[in-house]
Amino acid sequence: MMAMTNQSSEGSSMVHQQMFKVELNEGPLSKLVVAILMSLLFTCINSIMFHTLMSKPVFRELPRYILFAHMLCNDTAQLLVSLLLYVLSMNVQLIPKAVCALILLLTVTTFRNAALNLAVMSLERYVAICFPLRHSEMVTQRAAGISIVFIWLFSLINFAIDIIYALIIDPPSFKDPMFCTRERFFLSSWQNDVFQGFNYFFFVTVTAILFFTYINVVVAARSASAEKESAKKAHKTILLHLVQLVLCVNTFIYGTIERALAMTSSSRLFMDLRYLNFLFVLILPRCLSPLIYGLRDDVVRPLFLYYARCGTQKVKPSVTAH
Repeated sequence: MMAMTNQSSEGSSMVHQQMFKVELNEGPLSKLVVAILMSLLFTCINSIMFHTLMSKPVFRELPRYILFAHMLCNDTAQLLVSLLLYVLSMNVQLIPKAVCALILLLTVTTFRNAALNLAVMSLERYVAICFPLRHSEMVTQRAAGISIVFIWLFSLINFAIDIIYALIIDPPSFKDPMFCTRERFFLSSWQNDVFQGFNYFFFVTVTAILFFTYINVVVAARSASAEKESAKKAHKTILLHLVQLVLCVNTFIYGTIERALAMTSSSRLFMDLRYLNFLFVLILPRCLSPLIYGLRDDVVRPLFLYYARCGTQKVKPSVTAH
């Protein structure tokens, strides 16, 4: 069974390598340039937004902004490692298995972090709107820090098990160069089953949390009076989180289609679809974060624009953070 799994993984990897070679030989590198420029643009935007959050003590103290800062760091890391893997694949670059394991560990972990962070941020908004008197008691800096630690632990455990299993089964292979793909670490059939199980568990759980918080916040927005405006804004934020989650889930759906296309479709169609996947499923969700929580925030937006303009135009916030 292990031999069959290895052969299947190696066969899939060889097909991917052949596709990439055809793309480089037949087409220009304009797509790669566009992907790099878009990634660097959104990395710059996220960096300015993160600097904005670090510039004021209030942003470093409130759990809402702590979680937002974590989202920015996580999305930026995910964006950069995804770009690195994309460039390596386009050049059919072989790297040591140990280096590949570290890159994939960061990629898989940050990708799953994004979904879990959405759930935690939605729960924070749910508590703020539905339990305003207990919000400061239930949502603290300590709670936000513990949540971030658990997010990372839950996200990395699956691939960490795969790495440990590979070290036990074939430790010398970590010195060998390889084409870096997630499938190359599936040494047994049970690993793929566990991988799919983790994916289903993560996104079913996150989806349930987002729908739960969205419904309750919508109800609060309709029934509340004094906090009606903030409740409406909160339920719009959670709705945008649902859009982000859909984009994340599309990555898993597209991954299955991509593997099928790699075996059956033309190299040109495969590369075009893979390119669209990289732009609209991997890059697009990373640029939504500063838009959802940054530019929509009346406190953060003026400061962000101030730093984006290199301090050439002073803008005073109209309200205070809460």
